[in-house]
Amino acid sequence: MSFYDQWSAILIAAIAGFILVFTALIATRLLAPFARERAKGLSYECGMLPIGRNWAQVHVRYYLIAIVFLLFDVETVFIFPWAITYLSLAEFIFWQMILFIAILSLGLVYAWKRGVLEWK
Repeated sequence: MSFYDQWSAILIAAIAGFILVFTALIATRLLAPFARERAKGLSYECGMLPIGRNWAQVHVRYYLIAIVFLLFDVETVFIFPWAITYLSLAEFIFWQMILFIAILSLGLVYAWKRGVLEWK
């Protein structure tokens, strides 16, 4: 098999994808109504008109909790395939995963000591 036999389907799919996205963008630009109304600029929340400003400050604690959640979510993505193929892997891979879990545990302990996990 040549290089082109193996990758031609991916190339055709990529070209078709670009063409579809490009035609969708052009079609929305040509067919969509673009009326400038004041009501389009208003925030809409459950059918009620907004009172006051529509800007609110979000505390940094929400972002820290989101980052900790993503950290352990990514850990799950790595541990799940490892756990499925555990018996067929070499012994050093076990120790690499133990090191990976230890580093993440240190991150959790650090976040806990800094008070990131306390909800006030």
